Amino acid sequence: MQPFSFATTAQILCESGSAVRLAELCRERGAHRVLIVTDPGITRFGLLDAVLPGFASAGVAVAVFDQVVADPPEVIVLNAVEQARALNAELIIGFGGGSSMDVAKLVALLAHPNCQQSLKDIYGVGNARGQRLPLIQVPTTAGTGSEVTQIAIITTGETTKMGVVSPLLLPDLAVLDADLTLGLPPAVTAATGIDAMVHAIEAYTSKLKKNPLSDLLAREALRLLAANLDEAVHNGQNREARQAMLLGALLAGQAFANAPVAAVHALAYPLGGHFHIPHGLSNALVLPHVLEFNASAATELYAELAPLLLGQRLQAGNTAQLTAQFIAELAQLSPRSGLPSRLRDAQVPEAMLEQLARDAMLQQRLLVNNPRDITEADALAIYRAAY
Repeated sequence: MQPFSFATTAQILCESGSAVRLAELCRERGAHRVLIVTDPGITRFGLLDAVLPGFASAGVAVAVFDQVVADPPEVIVLNAVEQARALNAELIIGFGGGSSMDVAKLVALLAHPNCQQSLKDIYGVGNARGQRLPLIQVPTTAGTGSEVTQIAIITTGETTKMGVVSPLLLPDLAVLDADLTLGLPPAVTAATGIDAMVHAIEAYTSKLKKNPLSDLLAREALRLLAANLDEAVHNGQNREARQAMLLGALLAGQAFANAPVAAVHALAYPLGGHFHIPHGLSNALVLPHVLEFNASAATELYAELAPLLLGQRLQAGNTAQLTAQFIAELAQLSPRSGLPSRLRDAQVPEAMLEQLARDAMLQQRLLVNNPRDITEADALAIYRAAY
């Protein structure tokens, strides 16, 4: 066994209906002034309506910053930090999808009274210093796993993104409440669920930091997600399926936070950067084609995952046959869930494929984890296959 280290969120609360107790959870941590970081959709759909009254009852002052957008730019982070400072916030809550949780991580860091760093100072791995405010994360989609990862991704230009990677970004508490996900549309449920599956698969095949603990988490994550995705998509009011999806996404997040993702994400990022395709859908569009490319180097690992994905539908066979079933099943997830399955169906122009391949090669921090080395020509061939 090669040496490894493993870090994750200190506490996890997995319970339907638990978000209404957020004020109590803040009081338990000694906070009297709290900022909730979220997006306009959360307030528009009333997901905070049952949560906010508890703060008045608990004597905790609360403010809501609800301007987070997908692929959040730097100005959103800075505006949220300004509101946290104006409130003298003592605790930050990220409430929403991955973008809201990522912004909340950075606010907790940059709004700490003793913070001496700017946002630009902390980009990269291990550049964040000092302390952060207490941080609670409440995911409202079962996808990113941001509630248990030490990374925040921010848009820095027209098509460019930067990451902050630091153990300081790991929250104190993750709250998994299926009630918050019951109203998610089928397409969002599917795209975020497939994103979580990709996290599990890429963690399990991660070349440099794969380890026994991440493997355990990735396997259980994929089992939970595969067993509940169809039900969550087609019967969104099924609370048990929704809770299982949240837990699966969290376990996948714990896995890839310690055994990082690879080429699926590297090829998905330019799709989001250029065309603002949601991250989960970007992953889904390239997933089967990256796995086909990787199969020669990862057949045994894909074959090990096949029973967790297919369950009793798996047909006996050798590793190559199990891998083929594994990839074929993943290729069916998008059409079965009503998502586009080709780049052309997502309005990606064929003339952009070469640019996408060049941009994908900039994601070397991800590509080094891929089980098979990938060149720009390989990336272009994968995009063409996905087109």
